Amino acid sequence: MTETIRLAQVGIGYWGKNLLRNFAAIDGVEIAMACDQRESILAGVANQFPGVQTTSIYEDLLGSPDVDAIVIATETPQHAPLAEQALRAGKHVFVEKPMAQTSDDARTLVQLAADRDLRLMVGHLLLYHPAFRFVEDLVRGGGLGDVYYLYSQRVNLGIVRKQENAFESLAPHDISLALQFIDAAPVGVSANGAAYLQPGVQDVVFATIHFEGGKMANLHTSWLDPHKIRKVTVVGSRKMAVIDDVAASEKVRLYDKGVDVSRAGYADYVEAMTLRSGDINIPKITMTEPLRMECEHFVDCVRRGATPRSDGQNGLAVVEIMEAANKSLATGGILVPIRSGTD
Repeated sequence: MTETIRLAQVGIGYWGKNLLRNFAAIDGVEIAMACDQRESILAGVANQFPGVQTTSIYEDLLGSPDVDAIVIATETPQHAPLAEQALRAGKHVFVEKPMAQTSDDARTLVQLAADRDLRLMVGHLLLYHPAFRFVEDLVRGGGLGDVYYLYSQRVNLGIVRKQENAFESLAPHDISLALQFIDAAPVGVSANGAAYLQPGVQDVVFATIHFEGGKMANLHTSWLDPHKIRKVTVVGSRKMAVIDDVAASEKVRLYDKGVDVSRAGYADYVEAMTLRSGDINIPKITMTEPLRMECEHFVDCVRRGATPRSDGQNGLAVVEIMEAANKSLATGGILVPIRSGTD
């Protein structure tokens, strides 16, 4: 018989409603409690999920013996404080991205989870997206050759935030992918951006993550753009891949393109380079809802005591890069070294 996992969730806003819906649909999951500061939201939860206890007091979740794990889907500044309280109360934690706003806070969460043998998972949704998983498997199997660099665009008109800039709001997705696709340690970040709508809150950011061996990832994030683009391009020595999450179909295109270099017998190095432009392949990928897969993965990890794919260490690595990017933004785009989670 499948062990029932009893969940409580704090934060039932725009994204929190999607999380609650997916967790509630999983076999062997009981939504025990829901917490939000807005009475109208709680009334809606009670109507949609009869039997779920609702409260505006977070401590009710922490002290309940009927709660095994807490899902945190609040505004970003609350992520780390609420997650820390939950871990100290002995609860497994799913926390939306980013897990914290500082690497020190992220390290605290990682250490607490390890000390108490609790599952800590971060909502890096694209790590559970079938199209991105397909390309990741291709990269790990050598299908693209040596990955040189990647670049991403995550832009749209809105949603404009007040408590975080466009990079903090949007970049965690692509940072998590870059860490999976590039087989090298990140060493520094340089970033430039501008705030047009609110003082001190960048609406557009261009950031470059520098990795060992000269590899890099360039990220363009904005909530002030005429186009909705969710695209990642991965350039390898053998092939190149483009992932377009906005496309209704054909979300992945593989390009048999590259530059072949033959060093033997050539006096002129340029003459040793041959441009290669082959077929474009569109693989068939069976799509399932990434959020459902992410939620099921968390429940499975809690049930089996397994390490989540997007665990606290993965979340910490993302926060370290975001922290370095914000320091670079504040200092005119200088290259800021990344403070390693092992330091």
